Amino acid sequence: MTRKENNREFNKQIILSAITADDIINTDNVLDIIMNAQKEKLLSKMHPYKITEPKSESGRWQTYYKDVNGERKIIRAQTKDALLEKLIPIYFQDSHLDKFTFSDLFSEWLTYKKTVTDSPNTIKRHEQHYKRYFTQSELHNTPVRQIDALLLESECNRLVKEYSMSRKEWNNVKTILLGCFEYAVRKKYLADNPMKDVKILVKYRQVVKKTGKTETYNTEELENLNKYLDKMYSETEDVVFLAVKINFLLGLRVGELVALKWEDCKEQSHLHVVREEVRNQETNLYNVVEHTKTNRDRYVILVPKAISILEKIPKQGSYIFMRNGERITARQVAYVLEKYAERQGTTTKSTHKMRKTYASNLNANGVPLDCIREMLGHSSLSTTLGYVYNPLTESETYNLISKAL
Repeated sequence: MTRKENNREFNKQIILSAITADDIINTDNVLDIIMNAQKEKLLSKMHPYKITEPKSESGRWQTYYKDVNGERKIIRAQTKDALLEKLIPIYFQDSHLDKFTFSDLFSEWLTYKKTVTDSPNTIKRHEQHYKRYFTQSELHNTPVRQIDALLLESECNRLVKEYSMSRKEWNNVKTILLGCFEYAVRKKYLADNPMKDVKILVKYRQVVKKTGKTETYNTEELENLNKYLDKMYSETEDVVFLAVKINFLLGLRVGELVALKWEDCKEQSHLHVVREEVRNQETNLYNVVEHTKTNRDRYVILVPKAISILEKIPKQGSYIFMRNGERITARQVAYVLEKYAERQGTTTKSTHKMRKTYASNLNANGVPLDCIREMLGHSSLSTTLGYVYNPLTESETYNLISKAL
């Protein structure tokens, strides 16, 4: 049997199960009708690559397709019709896909994601977002092959409008759609990702612009906080107060701060950041993983003030910040700032505001942005810009502007 006959026979088997009256219906005629319909659909909607005719009499028709690994492959045939018959099994060989819904796709994609991520929290977040936004959506029970850019665009705009999403919130939710449809393309469930043509036409919810007053500890606030931390440490000798104090000089993520080990500061002028604490959202347990949030280690400069704080800390184990033989957790660091705010009668500024204060102070004192980016462990300078605010008091800002002008 020739290759063309093989392909034709393969496609015939696809439709045999759907034909119940095969003693009445001529299956060859039915096959021709379906094959022609598939070719038309393939050319108009599914096949993204140009089909090239032969440049010589001895040449062959050719085009490209993506294999299961997403790699582009060339395919050739003597005629255009024969080429299309070769393409049809690639796009139509899985009959179960006619009933394969977006919900099924999400489940399969999530199973795949579990194999390529170390973060159970990421998986949990995807599950929560899907349950909230998509289980009641028109997409939920719609077969994947029936979802086009127009349906997606309608649903995406509805979600943004109905849930009054900010741009950032929508980008988080959009991760599911982008991931699912990219997975579908790689698995050959779809020839193209319909999300690439989707546009958000409704207005995002406007977010109140953040300022240094809410995002940083200004000069005066930081001075008062440091006095409080010094006082509490002298009374309790609890190194959690030194952990808070030193992080304004390191700018670490709080999970990185509490995962520091003495071996990380062997170099006198630099601190090696290689791991972090994470909280499992399902079990609510804290544990240390041997990588940072970005899966890249980095070195942070140790200034003399930071070194003097480290010298005060007794070595009670492998971790730098320990209490009663146990590693201090990120939650315990956060509690210090909460208690301080309570005593001051002010709103708590989170542990992440320490990191923003660090970046803002460096920027206010002329440290190049790219250096700040490196210290924070960002890959993009635009991310770093989101950490930079005015950390000065109103009088300091006024004096600075007056001097500049």
